[in-house]
Amino acid sequence: MNPSSEHILCFLFYEFLLFCTSVIHGRKGNIFMEKPPTKIDHIGIAVRSIEERLPYYQDVLGLSLLAVEDVPHQQVKVAILAVGEVNIELLEPLDDDGPIARFIVSKGEGLHHVAFQVEDIAICVQELNREDASVCLSSTVSTGAGGQKVAFLNPSVSGGVLYELVEKNER
Repeated sequence: MNPSSEHILCFLFYEFLLFCTSVIHGRKGNIFMEKPPTKIDHIGIAVRSIEERLPYYQDVLGLSLLAVEDVPHQQVKVAILAVGEVNIELLEPLDDDGPIARFIVSKGEGLHHVAFQVEDIAICVQELNREDASVCLSSTVSTGAGGQKVAFLNPSVSGGVLYELVEKNER
């Protein structure tokens, strides 16, 4: 029996909540993000070539391509595909030095990260860094695909899973 995408997403959200409670220092069982994520925003998949992988997602799975854009400061090209309320982002390295290129060299193509939508990313990052400076990979918020505010959480404290926090643009 293959697990459904809903079961996988529920499991990932559950794992994230466990992660939040497992790194708490000095609190008694409370999640230290005052406002936890509201939903899974997208799943990032590292690929060598969007052009080569896109037909699978469009022709085999029947997903709609929403956008393709370069995010130069993250050294990545992103193709965004719609899957209900959750998107898939295909992540192609723009050069050999970027994080996606390094990921593919070390682990191959595949699942790169799971992104959670949050209401106020600056407050989330501030709260996470206040509790444990090793939780966030950076103490600052950066700009991701679509101009959205993003921050990545350290996979070494979450059991090897890279999580991203995303604040949606007001449109």
